[in-house]
Amino acid sequence: MLTSLRRGIARLYWRISQWRLKTEPAPDRTGILIGAPHTSNWDFVLMLAIAWRLGIDVRWLGKHTLFTGWRGPIMRALGGIPVDRRDPSRVVDDIVDRVAAGETFHLVVTPEGTRSGNGWKSGFYRIAREADLPITLGYVDRTTMTTGLGPTMELTGEVTMDMDRIRAFYADKAGVRPELRTEPRLRSEDN
Repeated sequence: MLTSLRRGIARLYWRISQWRLKTEPAPDRTGILIGAPHTSNWDFVLMLAIAWRLGIDVRWLGKHTLFTGWRGPIMRALGGIPVDRRDPSRVVDDIVDRVAAGETFHLVVTPEGTRSGNGWKSGFYRIAREADLPITLGYVDRTTMTTGLGPTMELTGEVTMDMDRIRAFYADKAGVRPELRTEPRLRSEDN
């Protein structure tokens, strides 16, 4: 029932939205969905519309303060997993444990974090490698008013080579607010 309701809401959204859904097929096994460029809180609405339209069971990471009070049950129902920023190292282990326990989902990660412009956070890469999960490149592009899923890829462990493939895909994607776009680069690549 909930899945049908979500798909109905998503179909309505795509009918009335100025955005167009242009996507490759949904991944067929548990994995990481990259949400980039992450330049606006509207990315969240687009991500839910994509996931619900394609029937993807998503989880996403959010700062723990989003889960306090009346918002907590709503955020969890939308797939949210609270992250305590005072101890972010626990996140990778928690996700790997969920996958190892057989939980099936697609984890949406916005590696740009809070859109600070300081490069991408490496958590998505570490989770994908440690849990042996593929990554799917989700995107938002205001220049074409399209959003959706790009290719799904297995990471090789060669960080620069993997990131070059990711950079190539996102090279022409602008985000909702293009001026806030961050180049896909892990801090570890510069070391």
